[in-house]
Amino acid sequence: MTSRRHFLAGSAATLFSASALANTPVAEAFAKAQPFYGVVMLAKRGKPVYAQAFGMANIEDGKALQVETPLAIGSISKWLTSVVILRLIESGKLELDAAVGKLLPWYRGNGADKVTLRHLLSNTSGIPNQFMPALKADRTLLDQDLSTRQAIERFSSGDLAFPPGSRFDYTATNWYIVIGIIEAATGKPYQQAMRELMLDPLKLDATRADATGAALAYATINPPARKLDIHKPYMIASGGYYSTADDLLRAAHAVFNQGFLGPQSLQALTHIEVPSESYTLGGRVKTLEVDGKPHAYAWETGRTAGYRSVLGHRLDGEDTVIILNNTDLSQKTMDEFAYSLLGATLPHPQT
Repeated sequence: MTSRRHFLAGSAATLFSASALANTPVAEAFAKAQPFYGVVMLAKRGKPVYAQAFGMANIEDGKALQVETPLAIGSISKWLTSVVILRLIESGKLELDAAVGKLLPWYRGNGADKVTLRHLLSNTSGIPNQFMPALKADRTLLDQDLSTRQAIERFSSGDLAFPPGSRFDYTATNWYIVIGIIEAATGKPYQQAMRELMLDPLKLDATRADATGAALAYATINPPARKLDIHKPYMIASGGYYSTADDLLRAAHAVFNQGFLGPQSLQALTHIEVPSESYTLGGRVKTLEVDGKPHAYAWETGRTAGYRSVLGHRLDGEDTVIILNNTDLSQKTMDEFAYSLLGATLPHPQT
């Protein structure tokens, strides 16, 4: 079911980790065993040395996946959004430890003076998710067009479930508030701010919040059963972007290794806020053992509908693994696949 293969042999490939190159056949074996539809990329110092697409972007129409095909990246959207927040902090428009009530004066939740931007980005705010109960009570909710403020007031303003910073609660409604904060700080719609502050400067042309040209997602492939989601504008930061392996590689290398963020921002982005979850701001940092040595990796993952994604980037820029999937694999399976491609193991129990 391979639709496209690209392998860079010669001097560029020989620079790549011996363990990773030795494990590239893992991709073919894995694809056959699952079966796996999606895109796999391995890179060395920001340059792809292996890129391969498997399976179909649209089973019913017989459209094969290409390496350039966009797929939904789920919560990697949180990482992109966190980078933009840090750029706004660098420009003096935001403060990481400012309370929500200072950043959004109209916010009326009882955590207004307690919950900070840092709490939101690390999913430790204590603000309960009121969207899911509302959706269960009214399935037409996704047909309603709500502004960012309306969504925040309705779904992200409940009484605190726990003191901010005391627990981890991976809830999308934190990110509704983050969108509101970006819009208030820039005076622009969230997606425009994202485009101007990150996507355009890094030429992430395939990264967008609409599904134009994207692969469809499936719960099963034989027979094909689609598994898709609806993302309203106020949901995009929590998991609504689509992207390609090339764009994600470019973003990771620019952010972590080419000075797109200043040193203080980069330290904030990689500082583990929740040790039990290896969670930072909008993502994770994990220690993996490669070729017998421990290395820190930014480990960004995403799950939405039938899409799964992994962006694993060694913080020193030496290697990167990207896996995008549209056949509803478990995130654990995706992570283990990524580890095997890197020739990596977890040196001690981590989330």
